[in-house]
Amino acid sequence: MHYYLVPRKKPNLLSLIIPCYNEEEVLDHLKERLREVVPKLKVNTEILLVNDGSNDRTILGLMDWAKEDKNVRVISLARNFGHQIAVTAGMDHALGDAVVIMDADLQDPPEVILEMLTRYEEGYDVVYGQRLARSGESFFKKITAWAFYRLMKVLVHKDLPLDSGDFRLISRRCLDALNRLRENHRFLRGMNAWIGFPQIPVYYNRDPRVAGETKYPLQKMLKLAMNAAVSFSPLPLRFSLGLGILVALIGFCVGLYALYRAFQHFILQMPIVYNPGWATIVTLICLIGGSILISIGILGEYVARIFEESKGRPLYVIEFMEGGLSKGKQGIPSPSKQKKKV
Repeated sequence: MHYYLVPRKKPNLLSLIIPCYNEEEVLDHLKERLREVVPKLKVNTEILLVNDGSNDRTILGLMDWAKEDKNVRVISLARNFGHQIAVTAGMDHALGDAVVIMDADLQDPPEVILEMLTRYEEGYDVVYGQRLARSGESFFKKITAWAFYRLMKVLVHKDLPLDSGDFRLISRRCLDALNRLRENHRFLRGMNAWIGFPQIPVYYNRDPRVAGETKYPLQKMLKLAMNAAVSFSPLPLRFSLGLGILVALIGFCVGLYALYRAFQHFILQMPIVYNPGWATIVTLICLIGGSILISIGILGEYVARIFEESKGRPLYVIEFMEGGLSKGKQGIPSPSKQKKKV
């Protein structure tokens, strides 16, 4: 795709959004790495650390960091709301002209932000990191990740980039557009693809985790895939329709075959063994029953999402904010909740 790009200056303020869930072992490495990288960016930078209901000593490390550095803000959620919601909380409260979303595990090297800023100055609104290699991961993890991104490209959006996570730079106008999308079941990569704006990748090799364990095992990847597919695409509904048509065709063909055998036996008096076919009946019942249950399950997923959206609950609840310009603020609701009070 070709874009009309308008070159711009570096952002007056860059916000780094880093969701943290049980990252106690990583924080010292993250702090040291950012202290090396941030001065090289040559822009004013704020660091938003979002504690997503960690049950280890993560929050204590974050608070110590905020006390040491006036450019660090801590947003502590009241419980674990999930990675995508934690990132959303950071996006809602970011003050920068551009934001960078990155994970705390340092698998996505922060040095790549330098190249992202260069692309931002060229006029791109979304600069996403695209992985060339994934170091320190098992073959099973690599193959499931490979399948995940290609399935999502089919189910979610044709412009969804392959092998790209949430590590990206987003301009202020793009961020404002994203913040207007308040659905509960969020797939930020798909939302970035949906809103459009000039987008371009930067390529890098993904590093192993510096410490701790992955927060996206197979179970969470499957949950994210299901959430993305149902939230962004009518294909699951079309699948249930196709499944129903397929089962109907199978039943029709089996019925024709049964009539043909009966015709041979009773009309043509051919010497064949005619069996009423209990196995056939049971098979058809299982096929039809299974397809009905699958279709009901898919419809149930969509109905459940409609029900949850109709409640109008905020995406998250903040226990407290500390550091930067937020010292002493308590229980800040999400922007969607604030609008409803007006």
